[in-house]
Amino acid sequence: MSKVRRRVDREGAETIGAQALGFLAGEPHRFARFLALTGVDLDEVRANAGSPELLAAVLAHLTCDESLLLTFAAETHVAPEAVAPALAILQDRPTP
Repeated sequence: MSKVRRRVDREGAETIGAQALGFLAGEPHRFARFLALTGVDLDEVRANAGSPELLAAVLAHLTCDESLLLTFAAETHVAPEAVAPALAILQDRPTP
């Protein structure tokens, strides 16, 4: 499947964030590392799974680890260069 390259909008950013959360949650070691490094706890994830703040934290986590980002991109068919603009949108910053 080819990766779709287009400008990321708010809905797209939320979709990428949700995909990233699912990617992390789908592998216990990845998810535990996310929780440990961000200080987010499981109850917060459950309560705020769709919130821009949590999705931004997930995307920020991915952007700090290139290997993890590339694995996410390969598994989900999301272009790795779409993650930073999605993060900016979720943080209400101008996109790069």
